[in-house]
Amino acid sequence: MLLEASLLTFGFRTDKPLLKELSLTLHKGQWLGLSGDSGAGKSTLGKLLAGQLRPWSGHITVDGIPLLPSGLGPVQWLPQAPELAVNPRWRVGKILNEAWSPPEALLQAFGIQPGWLKRFPQSLSGGELHRVCVLRALAPGVRYLIADEISTMLDPITQVELWTALQTYAESRQIGVLVISHDTALVERLCPQRYHLTHGQLVTNLTAATLETPHTNTNAQRNTQQ
Repeated sequence: MLLEASLLTFGFRTDKPLLKELSLTLHKGQWLGLSGDSGAGKSTLGKLLAGQLRPWSGHITVDGIPLLPSGLGPVQWLPQAPELAVNPRWRVGKILNEAWSPPEALLQAFGIQPGWLKRFPQSLSGGELHRVCVLRALAPGVRYLIADEISTMLDPITQVELWTALQTYAESRQIGVLVISHDTALVERLCPQRYHLTHGQLVTNLTAATLETPHTNTNAQRNTQQ
């Protein structure tokens, strides 16, 4: 079982593609890291993988089936700013229940207090709202998660708590996770395999020598399959 992107090309200007024939595979239960400079296209790739954008060319499949845009599909993208992913007019309980009704034990594991469920999202801190959004994205049927800078704005203690809860649950359900972050230390700690996105291509093995010359996507695919 895997999420596979094959030869994706995409951009916001017709004369200048941001991603160029990029290929990537994320296996069931795998934790894969993705770093890159600002503007390199990391979030754009995440949205493509979750079906929120359509590539100019290439295709994305989930377990061999073409990915179709849907509200609650098998691939979920979590943005850096959680307030952009929720309806500000809904209370937190309704936001969670839009996707599923997590058991009490899971609410506790993610540090979600019962009192939050009756509040509006703007009354929660960024860290509290991130916990809600992450748990909402882990609904039954979700098999791959794109975690896009989800802990950048959090304090160190909240970061550890959030990633620990996510790792535990993702491991229990064998959810594949793509961790997108500028924090190289975080990516190295969470992900045995990592890519760097530069010039529209993926570079494998984050060493200084490797970053000097981008590998071809053929190499990226070969390393993913090893």
